[in-house]
Amino acid sequence: MSIDVQHYSDPQDAALALLLANNRGDELTDILVAALEDAFRILDEDWASEAVH
Repeated sequence: MSIDVQHYSDPQDAALALLLANNRGDELTDILVAALEDAFRILDEDWASEAVH
């Protein structure tokens, strides 16, 4: 793996790069799973509110 220094303008990109560079895939997986759970919860709430006309 290269040790080149890269600069990211987006803080989220920088955080992701740091997790990947430090082989912290488990933490990244936890973050992604939590984001998916939030997305599904939001979708479920939207569908429930549409069905209750």
